[in-house]
Amino acid sequence: MTENVLRVKGLKVAYGGIQAVKGIDLEVNQGELITLIGANGAGKTTALKAITGTLPDCKVEGHIEYMGQAIKGLGSFALVKRNLAMVPEGRGVFTRMSIHENLLMGAYIRNDKAGIDADIEKWFGVFPRLKERQTQMAGTLSGGEQQMLAMARALMSHPKLLLLDEPSMGLSPIMVEKIFEVVRTVSAQGVTILLVEQNAKLALQAAHRGYVMDSGLVTMSGNAKEMLDDPRVKAAYLGEG
Repeated sequence: MTENVLRVKGLKVAYGGIQAVKGIDLEVNQGELITLIGANGAGKTTALKAITGTLPDCKVEGHIEYMGQAIKGLGSFALVKRNLAMVPEGRGVFTRMSIHENLLMGAYIRNDKAGIDADIEKWFGVFPRLKERQTQMAGTLSGGEQQMLAMARALMSHPKLLLLDEPSMGLSPIMVEKIFEVVRTVSAQGVTILLVEQNAKLALQAAHRGYVMDSGLVTMSGNAKEMLDDPRVKAAYLGEG
């Protein structure tokens, strides 16, 4: 886990006069599952969108480096071509396409048909629920099934870094557990992941390292398992202490 995949230094994001992100640093190394936790409104999603260039009109300052190259200001299409994929909050599946068609859309930058077919079967193995329903329109799926589809679709682009924005939001407790099981499975297959998540306990249990954001700042970082035992994290985010 020595190769650096993502390095963010001094990231600031302002909407008009509102400073949503106030100068954060974070790093993600090859093979790591890193989580960014914090309360709603802490700036987590804004930071993720600044990294991927998917924010509306705002001022972004600081340095964003992916695979050793500066990417600030690049559009999302250019980032997908560089194997950086994001599963946005709200999932964003193509509702009037089938599951299978959604997965093909995830591979639109590829032209290796045999490889694409093999990857669809590979991810159907990880997401058996999708295989059972592969001809079904994505808009008819449950929220949890749509989340699985959005993750599988992103993985079809062979990402060197997968960004997940609040994958458990709005899901039932049983489905939340399933989504985190899948996140751990994908991580175990060697995919580097940056996970933004409000469910601090499950996120830290799954991650190698964690960052805590509060009011636009990173207030704590470290080994995820150690953070689970930190009294400050317990009191603020785990409902303990």
